[in-house]
Parts: sequence; C-alpha cells; structure tokens
Amino acid sequence: MSSIRTSRARVLTAAAAGALAVLSLTACGDGSGARNEGASAKASGSSQEDAKSVSAGSQPVANAPLTKTSAAGIGTSRTGAKAATCQGSNTKTVAAPLTRPVNHMLLTVTNTSRSTCYLYGYPAVRFGEAQSVPPVIEASHPQAVVTLKPGESGYASVNLSATDGSGSHGRTEKSLTVYFQGPSGNGSVGTGARPSLPAKGVYIDDSLKVTYWQQSMDDAVIW
Repeated sequence: MSSIRTSRARVLTAAAAGALAVLSLTACGDGSGARNEGASAKASGSSQEDAKSVSAGSQPVANAPLTKTSAAGIGTSRTGAKAATCQGSNTKTVAAPLTRPVNHMLLTVTNTSRSTCYLYGYPAVRFGEAQSVPPVIEASHPQAVVTLKPGESGYASVNLSATDGSGSHGRTEKSLTVYFQGPSGNGSVGTGARPSLPAKGVYIDDSLKVTYWQQSMDDAVIW
C-alpha cells in the first residue's frame, strides 16, 4: 500500500509541474519575452505596404495625369501669348464732334477682334493733308495702359480750336486719319483708321491738341 501511494504522489507531482510549465510559456507568448511570429509578420507586411504608399504619393506632378486646370495653366505658360496692339485692322474708330466741351471731338475706338488689345500712348491724328500731328496734353496721361477686351472701347478727345478765337491758321477739314502707337511710343504701328467727319467738316486751328487714350469717356472729355 505504501508503494502505491508513493507512486501516485509522483504522478500528481509530475502533472502539476507540467501544467505550471504550460502556464509559464503561455504568459511569455502574451508579451513577456517570447517572440510572437504571427504578429511580427503582420507588422512587417503593414510596414512594407505603408512604404509603397508613401513612395507612390511622392511622385513628381509631371508623372501624374493632368487635370483640366493644370493643363490650361501649362498651355498658358508655354505659349506666353501677348495681347495685340490696337490698330486700324482690329478696331473700329468713330469721330464725333461734341457740343460740350465746345470745340472738342471725341474719338471712340472699339475692339472688334476676338482677343484683347492695348491702346498705347495717344492718337496721332492727321486732318486733311497735314504734314505733322498735333501735340498731346501731357497732364492727361493715364495711370495704366488702356486695355480693351473684345467689344470694349477706349477714348481720347481732340481739342479742335481755341475757344476764345486766339488760334491762328483756322481752316475747315473734311477728312481725318488716326494712327496708333506701339509699346515703344516711337511712331505708328499697323494700319490707321479713317473715321468719317460731318459733311460740313470740322473747324481747326493751330491750337489743335489731343489727350492720351483713356479707359473711360469721362476721363477723355474733361480736358
């Protein structure tokens, strides 16, 4: 009987020791020192995917599909298109004598083209067979170049004669040619315009002068 009891005690002791060993390994596998191969492999795979995503997101814009906005921007920057100079071929010019101020005529230039044009400087007007153009009123110089989008108009006024009759060499002219200046302001560019005048003509004298081109009619007729 004694030997049987001893044998049973040894079996129970061995079983208890085995159970403790299993519990110890389980605790280590939960993060107490043993390496969890499954979790490590999963983390490694996630890191590789993240690295691929970062690499793809950092590609140059040039390699990405162009949107409508970016394509338009590139087209504009590559062409560097500049607006044209307003002249006789891309505008319509009208000359209209004014009752107020007296002895004045208003020139209206309308952009008839499909693109923007610039009215540089002032109109070089030639009445009849004149060999020179009248001077400009320097005080009328605008703050910026007059810019005409399609259908828009710019203005300049012509002081035809002295209001007090002090002008010399008075005469009546029935034809007018308007020439346009370029960006440099030296001479005329392109073709001139030939607006019609009243049938009776207009009276001018040597006090004849013009304003710079203006963006608004009011700024043109105050001189």
